[in-house]
Amino acid sequence: MMPAAGNWASPLAAVVAVLTCALLRGARAGVVGDFNHQERCKDSLYMGTPPRGYLRNSFTKICQRYEDKPRYVTLYDPHKHIPIYSAYTFKKSDGEKRVDFPWMFEPQLASEKSTSNMQPFPQSSSMHMNFEDTQAVLEDYADVVQYERGQLNPDEHQSDPLDKASTYSLTNVVPQIREFNLGPWAEHQDLVRKRLNNYCRGKAFVVTGVTTSGHTIRRNNLDRVAVPEYMWSAYCCTEFDQNAPYFVRYKFPVFAAYGLNDRINNHMVEVPLKNLEKFLKGRMDVDKNFQIFYSDCVPDN
Repeated sequence: MMPAAGNWASPLAAVVAVLTCALLRGARAGVVGDFNHQERCKDSLYMGTPPRGYLRNSFTKICQRYEDKPRYVTLYDPHKHIPIYSAYTFKKSDGEKRVDFPWMFEPQLASEKSTSNMQPFPQSSSMHMNFEDTQAVLEDYADVVQYERGQLNPDEHQSDPLDKASTYSLTNVVPQIREFNLGPWAEHQDLVRKRLNNYCRGKAFVVTGVTTSGHTIRRNNLDRVAVPEYMWSAYCCTEFDQNAPYFVRYKFPVFAAYGLNDRINNHMVEVPLKNLEKFLKGRMDVDKNFQIFYSDCVPDN
């Protein structure tokens, strides 16, 4: 006997709605539930696996999408308005920094129904009020001369113009003390660029992140953007020049660094990956299994 239309049409419609929603979410990316399940997002991660061990559930995963293509991934704190880390694939580059790209924001942090592509800030600052609850806006950096906008995925580590443009999202930026940003941090990023350019023969994966302290940029008597206490970064390149000089070779396949985001005592310290993870465990809300790269960037043979 055929069921009455009223008995099966409603469940069928519900199933179709769920499937349609799932397909749309899978195709859109932007703010996501899991990096691994989104189109091409996991390509920015070694073995498709993000850093593990973060204890807070309030962080938001962003598949950073520009011009309809995923470019890199970011774990974002929508309350402190800064990225916790950005993970990306390094592209051989000449180190030139572009200055003609507009700063952008992530529409889906404000509304799930918005576009999944990062968008330039509207010229009218009054429009920024529509999304400033969940992310930093240009006004937060307008009157703080002691800070620079420090990119976790830097323009200089990309070569394609669209990849470079995508690094100019404020969801990829933290406030860095000017002397640190222009000095030790810039020098370290260039050191890594040259090292990977010259000695990495395969794909290089980079994760760059922060630890936060009590310092905050305030605007209109409100806490707006957390200021990192330490900056850290690690790279993973399993295919490298085995004939490289020893002083370079021992820093492959994986190595790391950290530095104090301050005016003084702010030099970058290069360390093995395990040393960095141990250092961060005492300064971040992570569990004992905190791990930046899957299997510590040791390839399966």
